Amino acid sequence: MPTLFITGANRGLGLEFVRQYRANGWDVIATVRESAPELESLGADVRMLDLGDAAAISATRAGRPVDLLIANAGTYGPRDAHDAQGAAEWLDTFAVNTVAPYLLAQALLPEVRAARGKLIVVSTRMGSLEDNSSGGFLAYRTSKTALNMAWRTLALANPDLVCVPLHPGWVQTRMGGQNAPVMPEQSIAGMKQVIDGLTAEQSGQFFDYEGHSVPW
Repeated sequence: MPTLFITGANRGLGLEFVRQYRANGWDVIATVRESAPELESLGADVRMLDLGDAAAISATRAGRPVDLLIANAGTYGPRDAHDAQGAAEWLDTFAVNTVAPYLLAQALLPEVRAARGKLIVVSTRMGSLEDNSSGGFLAYRTSKTALNMAWRTLALANPDLVCVPLHPGWVQTRMGGQNAPVMPEQSIAGMKQVIDGLTAEQSGQFFDYEGHSVPW
């Protein structure tokens, strides 16, 4: 039975990932910062992990081969930074959105390699320099741009594995809001299909939930 290791699994996209992979018969190791009864009802192996704690992330182990890592957890952070407080919040956003996924990938690399697995990170089109025509969301945009670069670097350093950032679309979650046009079930089903079809030649590239290449 294959194993998924996923972060940010207590709600939104993470919870829907768990729901769909469990329905397909996968074992799921799901990390959260707070208890999640709905997640536990799905039969996941729920573990506490603070993505602001670099030492805890580096010490993380699955305890078994990992067929798929999905680094899903993320935060918006401040829309702009005009003072020391804003700068501190911006740095915190980088810690969660950029540094934590990369550190987790490094920590689990031996277990992913043991399964010849895939390393996936949930990014966003908002991190694309080419796509940014409106500005705003400074911390979120910049942290995701850096995340994409980190994942490209991960791919180049591990040519035997598939390492890909995915854009889930604008999804109706607490983060995406009720005006978003894509439902979680649609986004996750699409990303699952993309993940299933990823090849070594596509490692380090950036795709959306429909399999389209996203500009950098």
